[in-house]
Amino acid sequence: MQNKNAKIAFIGLGNMGAPMAHNLLRAGFTVAVFDLVQTAMDKLQQAGATQAKTAIDVVQGADLVVSMLPAGKHVESLYIGENGLINHLKKDALVIDSSTIDAATSKMVAANLAENHIRFIDAPVSGGVAGATAGTLTFIVGGKPQDYASALPVLQAMGKNIFHAGDHGAGQVAKICNNMLLSVLMLGTSEALQMAIDNGLDPKVMSDIMLQSSGRNWTLELYNPCPDVMPNVPSSNDYQGGFMVDLMKKDLGLAMDTGLKSQSSTPMGALAQSLYTIHSQQGNGHLDFSSIFNLFSKQEKQ
Repeated sequence: MQNKNAKIAFIGLGNMGAPMAHNLLRAGFTVAVFDLVQTAMDKLQQAGATQAKTAIDVVQGADLVVSMLPAGKHVESLYIGENGLINHLKKDALVIDSSTIDAATSKMVAANLAENHIRFIDAPVSGGVAGATAGTLTFIVGGKPQDYASALPVLQAMGKNIFHAGDHGAGQVAKICNNMLLSVLMLGTSEALQMAIDNGLDPKVMSDIMLQSSGRNWTLELYNPCPDVMPNVPSSNDYQGGFMVDLMKKDLGLAMDTGLKSQSSTPMGALAQSLYTIHSQQGNGHLDFSSIFNLFSKQEKQ
């Protein structure tokens, strides 16, 4: 995949997929796209992509396929379901699935595709819509080293930090471990900041103190959940944009399922899943996950 004349098929042009495909075009790759939403394909066509009427059409002659889909059932159906792409991809094509799904489905799809001499890596991402737009995503890859090496130029056109976590499924496991920790950090930061506010402290001052103390973490540095403490983050924009509560809830569900299968102890993750589920059920599923801050607010409870 070193050759930029190689044909890339991109399937799934949602909030993440569309900017990722745009960055491939900006890097000079030849890209064909497919999505169920016509307007999404039209925008990519205006940027230089060709569009197809079906997923089968878009992979005709493709050297590489990138998919960004909502859940494991969609990935399984697309590649190995009835009339799946396994029957239409050319031999030795490389599939990069950037969906965040369960590791078992990634492994199953990889094994089935391998029987038809089609290569596969799972490459879920971290960095949100902003990272997808800026081309600064983190890709966490599971798959064979030679396939990772082949995919690297394409991944580097869409991301800044690329990691090879291990064999098939390892990318998915690493992604959900990271997001489980992120959810715990966001909850702890929100809880601590709200307690400071309840006791008369300025949340900006408290954030500065913790940033220079042992409580320092990513959420304080780059994604403060308290409104008006940090500019250009969702909390200072009514929690619009960013990474939705329902997506965090989904990832925590994947983490709990994975922990159950490996008999891992995840009490903090389980608590985070419960709190994010409550927050979603209260009608906040579409807000950024940092809006969990409001769960601790006395003002919200009155």
